Amino acid sequence: MSLDSPKPRRDLAGYGGKPPMVRWPNDAAVAVSFVVNFEEGAELTISGGDDHNEAIYEVHHRLDGADPCIESHFEYGTRAAWWRVMDLFDRYQAKVTVSACGLAVERSPQLAADAITRGHEVSAHGWRWQSHAGMAEAEERACIARTVEAITRATGGQRPLGWHTRSASSANTRRLLMEEGGFLYDSDAYNDDLPFLVTDGARRHVVLPYAFDTNDMQFQNTQRFQGATDFAAYVTDAYDWLAQEGRSAPRMLSIGLHLRMIGRPGRIGALDRILAHITASGVAWIAPRAAIARHWLAATSA
Repeated sequence: MSLDSPKPRRDLAGYGGKPPMVRWPNDAAVAVSFVVNFEEGAELTISGGDDHNEAIYEVHHRLDGADPCIESHFEYGTRAAWWRVMDLFDRYQAKVTVSACGLAVERSPQLAADAITRGHEVSAHGWRWQSHAGMAEAEERACIARTVEAITRATGGQRPLGWHTRSASSANTRRLLMEEGGFLYDSDAYNDDLPFLVTDGARRHVVLPYAFDTNDMQFQNTQRFQGATDFAAYVTDAYDWLAQEGRSAPRMLSIGLHLRMIGRPGRIGALDRILAHITASGVAWIAPRAAIARHWLAATSA
């Protein structure tokens, strides 16, 4: 897909049932991407000067002024959950993508550094945990630059290669990422089980679609999952189906996690079960998103 193409912005056809016959490393059936969203400290708070507080968290109660309850809820992610989640990934030797807001990294740089030490990728999740819909181009360009700088500094020089906007991106987001020059991919799409390429002149850019269903956000947004067993069953069902399809065509599964959600003692068992199931299958390639994007780009460029 070309950004300067006269075709409509929406692509309802995709690969039309005939995706590129890309094989994953070790002939894996499914490329599995665990994404740990690191947003704590970048959420909206009246105490931090914003005009309202973040609304998505464990309890349905809203204050017009500063809300120490929600702030404390977010703090759980960095104080306790980070270590529980990351130690579990270490146990399975699984390498993941930490999708980090720039302000969150600026406020807890030790966590971004810890991710790199453990061999994970740190990608960009915006400066604040906020939508970019309607954001002015100059402001968005500045947000991208500020996020890159914060992550690069905290990780000892490893700039982010990927980007994911909370919810809706702007009409300019992908173009600005490509113009910035250092981004390999973005995840601002939810429309496929496979990566795809977009071009802008000579530039080629990978889109790695993300998913909201195989995502622990549904513990809070919809209460779709009543407990760890529900979430683990849903994700492993998704994996098993894709593994079956992956015998004849490439498939990718994104599993979205949030520190303050999956990192609770009553939910972390779901991640343990998911990791045990996927690793025992013997047909998964668990990899950071940058590695998946590189592989897809190389395979489709040959």
